[in-house]
Amino acid sequence: MPRAESVEPRSPQALKGRVVSAHGRHYMVELEDGTLRKCFPRGKRSDATVGDYVMVTLQGEEGSIDRILERRNLLYRSDEMRSKQFAANVDRLLIVVASEPLFSDDLAGRALVGAWSAGIEPIIIHNKADLPSAEAARQRLQPFKALGVPIIETNATHVEATRRTLTPLLKGHTNLLLGQSAMGKSTLLNALVPDADAATQAHSQALGAGRHTTTATRLYRLPEGGDLIDSPGFQAFGLYHLEPEDIVRGFPEFHKPMESCRFYNCSHRHEPGCGVLAALERGEIAPERHALYTRLLAENEARSTY
Repeated sequence: MPRAESVEPRSPQALKGRVVSAHGRHYMVELEDGTLRKCFPRGKRSDATVGDYVMVTLQGEEGSIDRILERRNLLYRSDEMRSKQFAANVDRLLIVVASEPLFSDDLAGRALVGAWSAGIEPIIIHNKADLPSAEAARQRLQPFKALGVPIIETNATHVEATRRTLTPLLKGHTNLLLGQSAMGKSTLLNALVPDADAATQAHSQALGAGRHTTTATRLYRLPEGGDLIDSPGFQAFGLYHLEPEDIVRGFPEFHKPMESCRFYNCSHRHEPGCGVLAALERGEIAPERHALYTRLLAENEARSTY
């Protein structure tokens, strides 16, 4: 009787996927065939974030994240206590503000700095733009408009009009939706992704969780093509992780005046012969923008090591 040949067990195959939601120590990863798998990082560190492309090894219905593929960018905020990742591999940051309630100029400005320093194109979505208070909001947005930031007006409760306005901007891109609480971000998401609730429920079922899961950052596929990443509302936007040169990158209006600074290591705060301060005096740089710049530098100089 011929002897049976021994067969070497096949090692699990590494598959490519994209992180579509993050839940503390585990993630939902969408594989290239469109299936969702609950995955865990190898080891103690949990560095993946929504938008990351990853290599995973499946073990039954779950998997392990073996490697995070190289990122184009990463947007996150940080303060003296902790850092919070928003998303990776983002093309456009949609900063949602509203006519009511009052939005924070400081937070919007910080989000712009974070976007520009990471090489992400920012767009401001002015929601509830048909309210009587819209004109006051337009005036407060004027300094951002002067920088060349597109400001798109909409009212997310008018679903069809919102889709017509925003779809051409979002199609074919990975877009991150960011904003303070109560700006109407969830209404905007539901207008742009009609099956957002169904997608969220699919994530919950794959996680083995109940219907009411903890609010988390999630990536949704846009019906017309492209992705929309939704993140929880925020009330703070620290940028402690940025070095001075990164902060300067977040102020594009400084770049040309900087060329005439007398000192190569000018901080653009008090030095004689500073091109940025001269432009500020001439009214070419908005005072509130320079004030934000000096606040960010001061915060980062005072930061503790973490």
